[in-house]
This record gives sequence, C-alpha cells and structure tokens, in this order.
Amino acid sequence: MISSSKVVIVMPAYNAAKTVQNTYEEIPQKFKNNIILVDDGSGDNTVEVAKRLGVEVFTHTRNLGYGGNQKTCYYEALKKNPDVVIMLHPDYQYDAGLIEELIRPIISKRYDFMFGSRIQDKKSALEGGMPRLKYYINRIVCLLENILLGVNFTEHFSGFRAYSAKLLKTVPFQRFSNDFVFDQEMSMSALSHGFKIGEISIPTRYHEKASSIQFIKGTKFILETFWTIIIYKLHKLRIIKSKLFF
Repeated sequence: MISSSKVVIVMPAYNAAKTVQNTYEEIPQKFKNNIILVDDGSGDNTVEVAKRLGVEVFTHTRNLGYGGNQKTCYYEALKKNPDVVIMLHPDYQYDAGLIEELIRPIISKRYDFMFGSRIQDKKSALEGGMPRLKYYINRIVCLLENILLGVNFTEHFSGFRAYSAKLLKTVPFQRFSNDFVFDQEMSMSALSHGFKIGEISIPTRYHEKASSIQFIKGTKFILETFWTIIIYKLHKLRIIKSKLFF
C-alpha cells in the first residue's frame, strides 16, 4: 500500500546548511521524489545546499517563525495532492530511515497523525545526548499535557510527524501561531476534530549542529502551550468558540 501512496516530505528550515544534506541522505530513496524545503530567511547557504541536492525549495524573504514556515510547507505540499505529508526537521536530529514505519499506520487508515517519540525511556534519551534539564522539563510538561488533554503520549515536542491529507485539509492550520506553539495547536486541533494520533519510538539524537529552542523562547513556548490547552478545554466545554478548533 505504501508503494502506491503519494508521500510528500516537508522540511521547515532555518540556518540548516550544516545538517540538511545529512538529513536528506538518510531519507529512503523511494521517498526522495517529493521533498519540499521551505527556507525561513536563513542567514547561511541552506537554500544553495538544498537546491544542489535536488530538493524543491521555497523561500521566505523574511523570517516568519517556525509556525509560519510550516504553513507554507503544508500549503505547498497539498498542491501535490498527497496521501500523507511528513514534517521532518532538517537538523539531523530525527532518524529519517524510519519514515516507512512512521507512515504505515496512516496508509492503513488506523491513524490520521503519527509522530516519532525520542523519549521511550530515560536511559536512551540521556545517552542520546538530550540535556538532563531539557529531559526533566519535557517529562513534566508531557505529564501535565497528557492529564489535561486526556491522552497518554510519551512526548509532545517531536519534530518528526506525519499527517493524512484529510487531516491537513480539515484543521485550520493557517489560523495557528507563527511561533513554536504551532505544533501544539496542530495536535489539539486534530484531537478536537476527532482525528486519531499515534506514535512510534525513534532514537534520541542530540548533537552540536542540531537546532535547539533557547531558554526565553522555550519558556514562552511552554506558557503558550498551557494557554492553548485552556482555550481548548473551554472550547470543548462549549464555554467559548475558538477559531483554532473548528
């Protein structure tokens, strides 16, 4: 079934010149025909490297932010009439060799949204280079999100995700934030619309070239995440109507 399905890979890129080739080379050959990279105003030669690899490139003349980048990614991907769209960070932090495993549940229509979890256990996460403080923050936030959203995921921050075309055509992703909270809004909107979300285990792979959200932006992201959860809960209780969830 996978061989007959159209899969589009999108890479939201910002200053990824040092890692985009490694990421591309790890993608199985069968999935290299439809790759889109959206450059969000990088200050390095990300665009040149991607074009040299034969990747289709779209550029923003100014930096719109992580969420703004993804909006262009999905807008351009849907033009190709895909069955599945994969979002893969081009920072070589995620094992692209697991793409087929990631999308199989979507192709078989068991799930609508899949992501790769780097945190199946503490030992592998820390041995994979995840900073100890980041690990504990991840665990605490994940626990609280699971309780508040009524789910049981091992991670909520993965940059390796796959969506059915139906999901992307349903959720109002153009209304989401242009900032890092975009991924959280995507997850909650998918839940609000009744889509099924699953996960697979992937290796934890932190390295010096990988992108990482800084402290101030990270704090802002966590606060915005919990504010979005409040809005989501109020929407589900029909106390308010949020444009993010209908």
